[in-house]
Amino acid sequence: MTKSISVLFLLSCLFSGTTVQAQHIELLTSGTETSLRGLSVVNDAVIWVSGSKGKVGRSMDGGKTWIWTTVPGYEQRDFRDIEAFDEKTAVIIAIAEPANILKTTDGGKTWKTVFTDTTKGMFLDAMDFIDNKRGIVVGDPIDGKVYLATTDDGGSSWKKFTATTLPAMEGEGFFAASGTNIRYQKNGLFTIVSGGKVARLLDPQRTVTLDIIQGREMTGPNSIAINGNHAVIVAGDYDNQPDTTGNCLLSTDGMKTWHAPVTGPRAYRSCVAYITPEQLITCGVPGVDISIDGGNNWKLISPDGYHVCQKAKKGKAVYLAGGKGRIGKLVW
Repeated sequence: MTKSISVLFLLSCLFSGTTVQAQHIELLTSGTETSLRGLSVVNDAVIWVSGSKGKVGRSMDGGKTWIWTTVPGYEQRDFRDIEAFDEKTAVIIAIAEPANILKTTDGGKTWKTVFTDTTKGMFLDAMDFIDNKRGIVVGDPIDGKVYLATTDDGGSSWKKFTATTLPAMEGEGFFAASGTNIRYQKNGLFTIVSGGKVARLLDPQRTVTLDIIQGREMTGPNSIAINGNHAVIVAGDYDNQPDTTGNCLLSTDGMKTWHAPVTGPRAYRSCVAYITPEQLITCGVPGVDISIDGGNNWKLISPDGYHVCQKAKKGKAVYLAGGKGRIGKLVW
């Protein structure tokens, strides 16, 4: 009896070890002279990315081949976020001044400027869509107020958000690290995480100070992922990326309260995404971690740097994008 239990235990350990080893990032492409921070995964096959030097990439076969374009007139601009709806239609935001939002309906062959703001200090950081029509974009504070603009026609037109005024605190900003610091909830409300001298969670109904790394210009939350009543925030110090101090928070009660994980991500992290309610992925320049227990414990699976990660809107595939045109796929 004892011998049988020992054998079963050994087999269980071997199986668990094999499972962990099998979780890795498959490199799909790299080497282009662009830093990719925008990523939108329509389904398991259709992927869009955007980045520096006016570059936009599109794949329609799960990342096996890519079509790269440089948007005319934006060769020196940086597209920090992209939202794609199918293989033909996508919206991108450009930093910094002037703030521009562009849209394509022909697979990136041509782009139309659908929004421009020439206000001094403009810097659009991220956007999110709740469906194929309604979207929102957040920018760094202007005149002491959080900058927001919304669309209800799939990004074809935008207007400044004026229904609620969100005052910004001194030294507060929104990191354009992965385009994921703003998220829609299922109830139609949006949630934003800020960083810098202060770190807060903001929505039209409340503001909450977060017990997470903050206090310096390049510290604080970069990304939030929401799944029902569960949510995860990842953060870090961009100027001291190995530091793990206060780099992750979890909520299990609709973001009413927050707590730190038992074992946090290994370093600075710029993006986090749910794969399933229990499985998550987070990435940053120092590497990639996964969690299989709702974010309570994280395990490093790759030392390679990526800025952004995302699960397919319709599908199961998980892709990542980062510096030097690096695009990867999570393999379980």
